[in-house]
Amino acid sequence: MRLASRFLVGMDRSRASLAALFDLAPLLLLSTTLVAVTVESATDSLDVPALGVLYASLNSPRQLSGWTRSGGDPCGTSWLGVSCSGSAVVAIHLSGLGLNGSLGYLLSDLLSLKTLDLSNNNIHETIPYQLPPNLTYLNLAGNDLSGNLPYSISSMVSLNYLNLSHNLLSQTVGDIFSDLQDLSELDLSFNSFTGDLPNSFGSLSNLSNLYLQDNQFMGPVNILVNLDLTTLNIANNQFNGWIPQEFKSITNLEIGGNSFSHGPAPPPPPYMPPPPGRLHRSHNNTRNPSQGSGGKSSAPDHVRNKKSLTAGLLIGIVIGSAFGALCIILAIILCLHNIQKCKNGNVNNRNDSGTSAAVGTNKVTKKEMQEQRLKSSSITSPKPPTDTVMVEKLHGKNMAAKPSKVPITATSYTVASLQIATNSFSQDCLVGEGSFGRVYRAEFPNGKILAVKKIDSAAVSLQEEDSFLEAISNMSRFRHPNIVTLSGYCVEHGQRLLVYEYIGNGTLHDMLHFANDSSNTLSWNARVRVALGVARALEYLHEVCLPSVVHRNLKSANILLDEELNPRLSDCGLAALTPSTERKVSTEVVGSFGYSAPEFALSGVYTVKSDVYSFGVVMLELLTGQKPLDSSRVRSEQSLVRWATPQLHDIDALSKMVDAALNGMYPAKSLSRFADIIALCVQPEPEFRPPMSEVVQELVRLVQRASAVRRRSGEEIGFSYRVMEQDASMTDISF
Repeated sequence: MRLASRFLVGMDRSRASLAALFDLAPLLLLSTTLVAVTVESATDSLDVPALGVLYASLNSPRQLSGWTRSGGDPCGTSWLGVSCSGSAVVAIHLSGLGLNGSLGYLLSDLLSLKTLDLSNNNIHETIPYQLPPNLTYLNLAGNDLSGNLPYSISSMVSLNYLNLSHNLLSQTVGDIFSDLQDLSELDLSFNSFTGDLPNSFGSLSNLSNLYLQDNQFMGPVNILVNLDLTTLNIANNQFNGWIPQEFKSITNLEIGGNSFSHGPAPPPPPYMPPPPGRLHRSHNNTRNPSQGSGGKSSAPDHVRNKKSLTAGLLIGIVIGSAFGALCIILAIILCLHNIQKCKNGNVNNRNDSGTSAAVGTNKVTKKEMQEQRLKSSSITSPKPPTDTVMVEKLHGKNMAAKPSKVPITATSYTVASLQIATNSFSQDCLVGEGSFGRVYRAEFPNGKILAVKKIDSAAVSLQEEDSFLEAISNMSRFRHPNIVTLSGYCVEHGQRLLVYEYIGNGTLHDMLHFANDSSNTLSWNARVRVALGVARALEYLHEVCLPSVVHRNLKSANILLDEELNPRLSDCGLAALTPSTERKVSTEVVGSFGYSAPEFALSGVYTVKSDVYSFGVVMLELLTGQKPLDSSRVRSEQSLVRWATPQLHDIDALSKMVDAALNGMYPAKSLSRFADIIALCVQPEPEFRPPMSEVVQELVRLVQRASAVRRRSGEEIGFSYRVMEQDASMTDISF
């Protein structure tokens, strides 16, 4: 009985436990769901750093609650103005928040972003060419943006709405609209755009609303006649010619404040007969209905009279043309005669007063200016024209005018203050020496530590102070997280000194070739991160800055590493201080042997593609751990490029030449793709080397694939990758 009663009691307790468990089941299910949602809401690995760069470029405004410079989870937590779909950021609404600063350089990584609204703020500088490629809605109206439209807009084929009104944009609008077939509203009003309307406006087949008022556009507007517009506002420009008849069908039309011709439009050009090959087809298409089936013409007399009149008109045109040609020939002969007289008069009056000479100079200047305008208007380069501070802000809109004062954002130091900070440039403060001079650690009375580069007068051209200051002005405007910032300068007593932020963790060259122990060895992921950072710095110099900035002295010794092993490219813009003679540059400043591209070694010509080659050599250093030139190795291996290039596509050979310091801790697929990028960069023909933007994309894809592999759960991964993931310093790739 006791056993039975105990059994019954146990059964009752079991039933109670099961009942309680069933009662908790909804809560357990809900918590499991929340955990799943939390896991799924982790923001895409590319979106987070892109938003962090935007936040930093906007000067980290307090009003953007939830935003951070690095890390964070925009889709999992509440970031002001950010909307997500799953793990992807799809919309950013930050209108009218008083934001200032710039738009940064990493917006192109927001691949899922459809809506970007930063209107009615105080954002300045230029519109970056790195815009989100899949936007459908872009509104940057009501800011202080300058420069021109970035060429990257031409590839934003999903764009439906584009509003850049009420800014400081200028220059001639390029032909960048040919592929924007979905664009329905375009607003470029209240800027300072000049020149004729681009021909690609005529390709905007779905455009309904076009606002161009209050600019400085000129020329005719016939390019717009075939657009099915509901609203057109072209008021207060400098348009001329006749107002097209087709504009009468536009519901909302504003055309005042221009220089349109009044009165009836000129008649269409006279009838021209079709080409011989199309004569029969044209005749059949316009056959008179009264013509019989037999093909004999039954046209009345007045039709035949019209044909006779048309023939007479053609004869008259031919005669008139011949007479006009004769007049032109006579006019040319007369002009040549007058020119010869003017030349003789100038020779005879060479000792007279300077009045005639001044007039002649004015004529030549006017002619040169006209030729310059023609040249500039005929150039249609695919280069993204985004960063105009290099030229336009220094020289103004008139490029021929030399500025009276060069605007410089960097701080001006005295020689005395720099001597005190460096202990009179003592040997104890010396931290490096390069092609341009020595670098000293400088500690200022306020505790701030900077780096002072004392320019060697033998290495650069220092004859003109204005040229030096202009170069300083350009360098001080570089704004990129992978470029060492120029903080100040000194021009005094014949001295030329540059003051930079201090990066105290040494150079990539020292880290690769002079590491004291294994703890200082760069992991594979750190090497990929260094390559990507340097690639982005070069992309900024080559494709964002206008005109392009060629580094000319890219090498691992000019790549500094901060405490988190992020690369910082130094000596950017110093090539502008070098002597103008290319051959002199090749022997004194540029091209540490082993990094120089073949075309530079042969001809002294250095271009952005030469920088790409040097970058490929740096990537080879990262892969192999070897110096570009090493006389201590056997003769066949002394030149790194010659030795390594033939082996880059051989898997077995590639694994043997990887830096032994990595101890095999690298993913084989990542290594192979890294080698593929190197092979592209170090090609002997410069035209076959990729632009740095493509190199950046390939390195980003490499990182994305690695991240995707790492996120897989329960899937068998290669041994080398599992070993690599044991190193905590390598498992967190967030760039």
